Amino acid sequence: MALNYHLAPLLFLSLFTFSSTAVLVQEQPLILKYHNGALLKGTVTVNLIWYGKFTPTQRSIIVDFLQSLNSPKSAPPSVASWWRTTEKYKGAAALVVGKQFLDENYSLGKSLKNSHIIYLAARGGHLSGAINVVLTAKDVAVNGFCMNRCGSHGSSRGTTRFAYAWVGNSETQCPGYCAWPFHQPIYGPQTPPLVAPNGDVGVDGMVINLAAVLAGTVTNPFNNGYFQGPATAPLEAVTACSGVFGSGAYPGYAGNVLSDKTTGASYNAHGVNGRKYLLPAMWDPQTSKCSTLV
Repeated sequence: MALNYHLAPLLFLSLFTFSSTAVLVQEQPLILKYHNGALLKGTVTVNLIWYGKFTPTQRSIIVDFLQSLNSPKSAPPSVASWWRTTEKYKGAAALVVGKQFLDENYSLGKSLKNSHIIYLAARGGHLSGAINVVLTAKDVAVNGFCMNRCGSHGSSRGTTRFAYAWVGNSETQCPGYCAWPFHQPIYGPQTPPLVAPNGDVGVDGMVINLAAVLAGTVTNPFNNGYFQGPATAPLEAVTACSGVFGSGAYPGYAGNVLSDKTTGASYNAHGVNGRKYLLPAMWDPQTSKCSTLV
């Protein structure tokens, strides 16, 4: 058995499902209650299980993002400054990249159930101070993917519990659902899509969802940390602020973000190796508001 918390629709439908909360946060503070459970603290190793075919460039975009979470060298606003909001919760986790496993031959096929995700995640080991992240390629279908989730996180049961997460590449399956605002949305206001900062709509969308599941994992790893609403469908650190990337955001509009003068790409955070990323707003427990970098 495993606990699994769906963190989607992370990008698009959440924008409309929860937009009233995000937009009205200044007038009506949003509260994520702490349920007195264990949080992930200290150095937390992130092990990656790549399922399906990813190019070296695609893998580097995600690995650079993870390495940026604790890099003090990036120019502001930085990925690291975004992650520091998690330190305002009752605990602080410093994420470091651990082992990487490649499964380019689709050992479990191209249509996965949640039990397959847990099985793949277990390849990263059963250590309590780790998060095993399964990343599925653009041609892999996962139960619920593109219908009611873009990613999820959970934990195993038993004496050696480990936290895991999953995010899929939506490039060919539902970019308007899981890679918004880099693709025209499926429903709602049809605003022009933003240019993906790393030139890959699917993987830049994965970074947004990965940011959400990682923040949710460290602040609510075992379903008794910080969240609002029912434990089976909680609003967490980032999903409570879905659809918000910059100040002035409203349904269909990601908010005021930065633009690369050369490529026209939209971003709000600098990372290592000259990377730029667009990261979602995160709930700040000190202000009870959704906090953006710009």
